[in-house]
Amino acid sequence: MDNENILKRITELRSILEDHNHRYYILSQPVIGDQEFDMLLKELETLEAENPEFFDPNSPTQRVGSDLNKEFGQVRHQYPMLSLSNSYSEEELRDFDQKIRKQTDQAFEYVCELKYDGTSISLRYKNGMLDKAITRGDGTFGDDVTANARTIRTIPLKLKGTGYPPEFEIRGEILLPFTEFERINEERAEEGEQAFANVRNAASGTLKSQKSSVVAERKLDAYFYYLLGENLPSDGHFENMLAAKEWGFKISPDATKCANIDEVIAFIRKWNQKRFELPVATDGIVIKVNSLSLQQYLGSTAKSPRWAIAYKYKAEQLSTILRSVSYQVGRTGAVTPVANLDPVQLAGTTVKRATLHNADIIKNLDLHLGDTVFVEKGGEIIPKIIGVDQSLRHPMFPKVDFIKICPECKTDLIRKEGEAAFYCPNEDGCPPQIKGKIEHFIGRKAMNIDGLGAETIDLLYNEGLIRNIADLYDLQKEQISKLERLGDKSAERILKSLDESHNVPFEKVLFALGIRFVGETVAKILAHRLITIERLENASLEELTAIDEIGGRIAESVRLYFSNPQHIQLLERLKEKGLQMKLDEASIANRSEKLNGLSIIISGTFEKNSRDDLKKMIEQNGGKNVSSISKNTNYLLAGSNIGPSKLEKAEKLNIPIISEDDFLKMID
Repeated sequence: MDNENILKRITELRSILEDHNHRYYILSQPVIGDQEFDMLLKELETLEAENPEFFDPNSPTQRVGSDLNKEFGQVRHQYPMLSLSNSYSEEELRDFDQKIRKQTDQAFEYVCELKYDGTSISLRYKNGMLDKAITRGDGTFGDDVTANARTIRTIPLKLKGTGYPPEFEIRGEILLPFTEFERINEERAEEGEQAFANVRNAASGTLKSQKSSVVAERKLDAYFYYLLGENLPSDGHFENMLAAKEWGFKISPDATKCANIDEVIAFIRKWNQKRFELPVATDGIVIKVNSLSLQQYLGSTAKSPRWAIAYKYKAEQLSTILRSVSYQVGRTGAVTPVANLDPVQLAGTTVKRATLHNADIIKNLDLHLGDTVFVEKGGEIIPKIIGVDQSLRHPMFPKVDFIKICPECKTDLIRKEGEAAFYCPNEDGCPPQIKGKIEHFIGRKAMNIDGLGAETIDLLYNEGLIRNIADLYDLQKEQISKLERLGDKSAERILKSLDESHNVPFEKVLFALGIRFVGETVAKILAHRLITIERLENASLEELTAIDEIGGRIAESVRLYFSNPQHIQLLERLKEKGLQMKLDEASIANRSEKLNGLSIIISGTFEKNSRDDLKKMIEQNGGKNVSSISKNTNYLLAGSNIGPSKLEKAEKLNIPIISEDDFLKMID
């Protein structure tokens, strides 16, 4: 095709894909299957890659994100992002209504909207195209997260229809659906990472990720609730949001106009229970005066508008009876107590169990079996015990004391100084730890062994076929195929994937071993610094802590792992099976000592390489990455959008500031 026809096809594909995106994510009315959509997207990706002159930041292909790290620049809000005043009772709402009526004689309406519990965002559009996405920040300045926002499917990159102003802003809330929240926390648990506390923290943390590819992977959602700018379609806020819906924005389908405060209160009562049926978190209702001209007349205080208020629902609490406490042993040996309760309906679901987190929580609550306890859903999803009605406690109720021995293998539990959790130290003989380590080993971010899951691991363990990760490579087809729910095809798939895992690079093998505190990032750092498993095995505490980002806790855990003869024997078996136990030749070939002894701090956004790549180059050339500036720092490697405080400190300490090109010349 000539350039004219190529551009025509690219434009056509972009239009088709945006339409299908809108149908799927906004209207929930898809008309094609995922495979057909993916084929169209692949065609567009290929055409854009072959014809970079037609690049468009708002193309549907940009929704997958990038692995380049981004430091967020600060942007001033054109219109300040104020906070809302909160109310907690119907009386406070009637007071709010009376204050407005004292300031105006004109008739007015309210709009009631669900108050979504996520992280605020302000989007700027120019000529129908997304221009900027800015977080709330301090209300005056926010972070520019445009690259991350482009990956969120419910944020239109190009507006639909007509009638939108040449320039305007729209405010909304970035949310993480409950199903996605649970999936992410399960993955984090598998990888030994701390779970997100609630959906709000998860949404905020994801939106501020320095890799937009991570944002794309987590499937954030977005609802919009306020339009700002000149030449808006209507003086009515509600009518403007209906117009925004026609332009492609996702707005709350439950927003309602109310003629008076009585209708507002009826709306609030209606949603007190109904909100628990939603796929995303809410924590109240927002009440706004509908007329924009009246909003402007009423004005704002320094912190909040006088024409809007939030009604916050109290977190639902119910009492029930604590019947017993059970204890779960995780992959790392951490023992987690769980309260078993009389079933109770809470926030739309039946709650039978609640987390107790650790021994300190039990002690602080002074729990006794048979107690009447108060249960609340934290972040609308995780039940927890928040108190005890001690007036109902019988003198004979037995006190809950945290167990002293492992419930699975009867080993004495230990608790290290400064840590909240008790651990079972019998990591190679405790069944849930063994199975947990094997499940971690086969995981997608580790060895990525297809066909094996928790149930299959359990079957193989119970049949005595596996007792550690090396046993996986001794499995025979006939051993697997005879197991329940499996057969020849499943066995062949598992064995094929095990064979392919011989090509998994060393840093992922290291992560897959499941060494405590050695997550994906730490495994990569150790692999690239020490190159072989033998060097890691023999590294002293001093050598390990000298590596950037490796602290004492990680170093001690690594030394403890390699001091265990069973682990050394296991590693010998894995070597015999042919797993990668050293860095690949290409990475080794690129190593030098050109930066030997130099400490370099990286700050800003770079054009040619990601921050991760630059850090890797520093280490490959014998240098050390540091995270803060001190008199011992040799260079500040500065990109664009560098933080002013770092620049000022570097200049004050006379630390040389080098560009990306300067750095590349140093290691050339």
